Amino acid sequence: MLTTLLLYRSGFYVGKYISLEAKIAKNKDLYYDALNRAQHGWHEGTEDAVPFIKYLLGTILAAYKDFGDRFAIVEEKLPAIDMVRKAALNKIGRFTKQDIREQCPSLSLSSVEAALRKMVASGELKREGTGKSTCYIRLK
Repeated sequence: MLTTLLLYRSGFYVGKYISLEAKIAKNKDLYYDALNRAQHGWHEGTEDAVPFIKYLLGTILAAYKDFGDRFAIVEEKLPAIDMVRKAALNKIGRFTKQDIREQCPSLSLSSVEAALRKMVASGELKREGTGKSTCYIRLK
């Protein structure tokens, strides 16, 4: 993505750790809405890029917030269960194993799965669904 390259060239490396493309894809409707508002009046020469710039800056800010959250989890050496517990506390509502893996990139898949199993067994989390549709809900 051109935006990521331009950020790199300007010394902003958040795109190296947090995928801006994934953040945009997750909220495509907001992206297209900002794009539509920015190009309104293009034929008359009255378009306004501010809505799209605000959207893009908001996305970059959200990426830095996510990066800060991830760093807070992994900066201190903790056992896998404690790292997963910290990551789960950052989640609101349902979350998946992949959400935890994104928050704890230093943990292996098996470590995340084992920690989630222990947390379900201890009553900290509730597991819903099976297979790829499995999600978790914090109970405590």
